[in-house]
Amino acid sequence: MDAITRGRRAIPAALLAGTILATAGPALAADPLVKACSKTGEFVIGFSQANNAEPYRQHVNDELTAAAKAVPQFTLQIADGAGNVNTQTSQVDNFITQKVDLLLISPFEAAPLTPAVKRAMEAGIPVIELDRKTVGDPGKDYTAFIGGDNYKIALEAGHYTAKTLLPDGGQVAVLEGLPSSTPAVERLNGFKDGVKDNGKIEVVAEQAADWLPDKAQTAFSAMLQAHPDIKMVYASNDMMAAGARLAAKGAGKEVKIIGTDGLPGPAGGIEAVVRGEWAATFTYPTGAKEAIDMAKAILLDCAPSVDTVVTVATTAITPENAKQMAGK
Repeated sequence: MDAITRGRRAIPAALLAGTILATAGPALAADPLVKACSKTGEFVIGFSQANNAEPYRQHVNDELTAAAKAVPQFTLQIADGAGNVNTQTSQVDNFITQKVDLLLISPFEAAPLTPAVKRAMEAGIPVIELDRKTVGDPGKDYTAFIGGDNYKIALEAGHYTAKTLLPDGGQVAVLEGLPSSTPAVERLNGFKDGVKDNGKIEVVAEQAADWLPDKAQTAFSAMLQAHPDIKMVYASNDMMAAGARLAAKGAGKEVKIIGTDGLPGPAGGIEAVVRGEWAATFTYPTGAKEAIDMAKAILLDCAPSVDTVVTVATTAITPENAKQMAGK
């Protein structure tokens, strides 16, 4: 899968000083992002995960563990935030106390985890944010962000709905993730903008289900009672799509379902499309390989800068390619 990089490059303050001095004399060698870098060193990377109970999060852990295992100099420690900002904050502070060499984090919520990330940066620990962002700017308030473009992924789902699933229009519904997390807002806005391609589509219901299948099932059951003509539902993750399907079955309704994440495995979205239960799902790449590659650049190659934003492309899983994507 191709990664798309953009944004300015993170540069340490010492390098900025060197740049200024260079105007008055010979160019100075760029300082690395961290002083204790070496191709032969041994490094501990701490990963603060938002919530291991979510299948997507476990998928991230698995891919990150595999990528780190391929680098003998790296030891990866994963802490489960368990969907609690206080727990995750304490874990980040523990990593700071342990003086890990680099911090990876998928913040459960943006604002509450921002101070902890700030403390890590002030302690000289590079911070790479995966999938979810804290408040602030990459390259300044944290070292870099790696993840998919949530808005564009949902925008593509909206375009697919407008042009392929419901060309004649109809009523649609949206199941949103945890509203205080950045992907939830970006996916909601992206889908609603995407379906604007078709003026005959009407978004009649949208509700947060916090990424959880049981909440999605309850919410979509209520939506179907209030709007019995709903033809399609967009779920901001695969788990909520699974909950929506249970609700539709319970109501005896044929509803087209789109999920997000494209998780592998029997319970994942790819297999649901293969079985014909869902119309589509859009992959949300983990960025694990890209994160470990960036860690190598910082810790082993003594890079003076890195790209501050690395966006990994999505893939639409539809009936046309689902079996291939499932390896069948």
